Amino acid sequence: MSQELAPRFDPSAIEGPLYRRWSENGHFHVDAAETLESGREPYVIVIPPPNVTAVLHMGHGLNNSIQDVLIRFRRMQGRASEWLPGTDHAGIATQNVVERLLAREGITRDDLGREAFVERVWDFVNETGSTILEQLKAIGSSCDWERTAFTLDPNLSAAVREVFVRLYEKDLIYRGEYIINWCPRCLTALSNEEAEGTESEGRLWHLRYPLPESAWGAAETARDAGAEALGRFESGGWYLTVSTTRPETMLGDQGVAVNPNDERYRALVGAEVELPLTGRTIPIVADAFVDPEFGTGMVKVTPAHDPNDFEIARRTDLPLLNIFTDAAVVNDEAPEAFRGMDRFDARKAVLAALSAEGLLAGEDAHTHSVPRCYRCDTVVEPRLSLQWFVRMAPLAEPALEASRDGTITFTPPRWKKVYEHWMENIRDWCISRQLWWGHRIPVWYCDACDGVHVLREAPGECPDCGGEVRQDPDVLDTWFSSWLWPMSPFGWPDETPDLKAFYPGHTLVTAPEILFFWVARMIMAGYEFMGEPPFREVFLHGTVRDAQGRKMSKSLGNGIDPMEVVDRFGADAMRFTIISQCAIGTDIHLDHEDIEAAFANGRNFANKVWNVGRFTLMSVGDAPVRPLAAVRGALEPADRWILSRLEATVARVTDDMERFRLHEVADTLYHFFWGDLADWYLELVKNRIRGEEGDDSREAARSTLVTVLDGVMRLLHPLIPFVTTALWDRLPWPEGEARPEELMVAAWPTAERGWSDPAAEASIADLQEFLTAVRSLRKEYGVGEGEGITVHVDEGDSGLRATLGDQMGPLERMGRVTELRWAPAPEGAIGAHAVLRSGADLFLPLEGVVDLEKERQRLRDEIQRIEGRRASTRKKLDNANFVDRAPAEVVEKERDKLRTATEQLAGLREKLDLLEGRA
Repeated sequence: MSQELAPRFDPSAIEGPLYRRWSENGHFHVDAAETLESGREPYVIVIPPPNVTAVLHMGHGLNNSIQDVLIRFRRMQGRASEWLPGTDHAGIATQNVVERLLAREGITRDDLGREAFVERVWDFVNETGSTILEQLKAIGSSCDWERTAFTLDPNLSAAVREVFVRLYEKDLIYRGEYIINWCPRCLTALSNEEAEGTESEGRLWHLRYPLPESAWGAAETARDAGAEALGRFESGGWYLTVSTTRPETMLGDQGVAVNPNDERYRALVGAEVELPLTGRTIPIVADAFVDPEFGTGMVKVTPAHDPNDFEIARRTDLPLLNIFTDAAVVNDEAPEAFRGMDRFDARKAVLAALSAEGLLAGEDAHTHSVPRCYRCDTVVEPRLSLQWFVRMAPLAEPALEASRDGTITFTPPRWKKVYEHWMENIRDWCISRQLWWGHRIPVWYCDACDGVHVLREAPGECPDCGGEVRQDPDVLDTWFSSWLWPMSPFGWPDETPDLKAFYPGHTLVTAPEILFFWVARMIMAGYEFMGEPPFREVFLHGTVRDAQGRKMSKSLGNGIDPMEVVDRFGADAMRFTIISQCAIGTDIHLDHEDIEAAFANGRNFANKVWNVGRFTLMSVGDAPVRPLAAVRGALEPADRWILSRLEATVARVTDDMERFRLHEVADTLYHFFWGDLADWYLELVKNRIRGEEGDDSREAARSTLVTVLDGVMRLLHPLIPFVTTALWDRLPWPEGEARPEELMVAAWPTAERGWSDPAAEASIADLQEFLTAVRSLRKEYGVGEGEGITVHVDEGDSGLRATLGDQMGPLERMGRVTELRWAPAPEGAIGAHAVLRSGADLFLPLEGVVDLEKERQRLRDEIQRIEGRRASTRKKLDNANFVDRAPAEVVEKERDKLRTATEQLAGLREKLDLLEGRA
């Protein structure tokens, strides 16, 4: 069987066939009835459903590789491991994509009409929607594809309607006119989380609003009280100054507000102020929201275009005036001079008009948060609109308590505080979207009797009067369906076997960016509709960034296509590279300009696993090995050492898996496989493996090698499933022992097999230190690789002789040590020394081994060269002009060069003294 392995690792030759085998054999699917009947402990992860329009990017590669590692780990532990896959209909994103396609045809969605447009979207989704799922298969994702769900599937749509009706009946869903975030590009409302602000450099303009003569007396009083916002024109009239980052909105101002406890402006409350450019007057009102310490303590109030101003208006009975169309163009409610202007053009026009009238007091640079649409990056416009909302505070209470009492945990732990802060300050959720693609809001209106009917199914007529009904034109926010993801794909609201078996789940793996969009809402939905949380552990991994630390994005052109990496280096290489960098709480950095270098670590390790596995399989042959128990008495120190190291590795890897420390899992396995197994154990047992067939020492080595390779393949399998399976398939098996059906369902190793052997570990550690010291001395003094050497050992009370006495074979093979003399170095002998941790002193005679005079001359020449370089550097540093005038970093670099040269000279002189017999 081992002869079938190709000399070079070719991922493309094994990955496709292996994945098809796993899938066809049903290893990804978990039967709900069997899980319930057997009592087997489940382990459930639901995939963060990617947009149906998406293709795999490196963020998906990281997220799904992590989930696959955890699922494969738990599957091997014997748990009923269900990894639910699927896609999200992604209302705004998908509609935008299809509208762009229509634009190429010269038509719009309005040209088609709603029904025909939705049909076009379905055609597009049916044609391209499975692309990302096929790409997930290519990276090895072992999802239960038989349960693949789509958020617009009929059963999931029914669940969405059920939730809407239930919440409406509990008065947790309502319709109202409020300030919402509006995207003028997508022409839809957005939730607060979908319009997160980004710090931007802007301007703060200061505007003068004249006071009518009837308010001048109050202005005098206010000025005497220290009112900073008041000033006088040269003509003698009074004005007040307000500041804004959006001067175009002043056309919709309905008042100016001050704090009721601010003595400076008490005399002005109730007075009118002229609103420039409009011919209107607006009142000065008092409201506690105004911070008297901020700016002048006086703010303009634009109730239809600012959420805080909207609340002020509700408390002070100010009217509402919307001056923008849904495309953020100035409408007919504004003065004629500005009608039809885009909001940013209107800004320029307003500022010019104010300046012309002497009402622009100035401007300052100002850094502030500017909200943008999370889909198209358009600057969001706060806008008064009639929308549907969910009352979130009652839903948040149990979800908040679940974090506080530890029912739900967050990794890294710092996200617990972030989650709780958001929940403590939660605002109602705007769930209606002005789109055509998505879950239609299940509300019907009757114009005949003004009836409003919230129903699970469409009525044929008005339930009250029998009149004609029309459905609400809006659709629900995409997240309103995905917050049900842990339960709706399993059949909720029906009590299905799937729901009983797989709810609640266990681990949720995602990026921090959707902690509020999705994670928090799923927890709230779980408590509201199932009475318990949908999962207990939330693992928030880092972000994939480029070498400069920038988040990968299409706009920056700095992304890496995971499929290109898979095509060039294989899925295992991609997975190992990103998992090995997945330290908790840190981001991952990959150089998009040098993909080969970025994934070299994973590629090299996958190649090493293949080469070492192939060599091992060829060495042990195809014949069955003896059970380890049967060769126990013939195990040598090296065998007991590697078994002990494997047991310790199992314990550490298992613990790190449980704690999501996946980068440490990768690091531990890398060093065990490459270091302990490949560099040391295989070298130590080479001669024994080549021994006579039937020889006890050979059979003990064969059994040990197969046991260790089996164990490390199991440990590595979740990280690099393809190469490990290809090798494990060809392992000869111990006689009389049942072979697992497949590596992916083989039992996870346990650390309680009695293999721990401190004495063997100490013995081999001494051998490793000795050989490492010998190799270092050989390299340092230029002893040829093929040159046999004698080593004198003054062991003192180290006990090294007992350890190395029977290890001449490995010493000669791995260090070319042909003789060990257990005595101090001869008097006057020239050679190299090394002292081990145990205190033992090694002496390597160099006379007759290297050309001493040639080596002495080489050292003299090198000393002369470095002395010259050091003198030049010292001269430069002794020059006061250079030290005083050169940049500090240049001076420090020269000082570093001086320090390095001094250290090098000390080492070279010590070696020369040794070779000249002066040491």
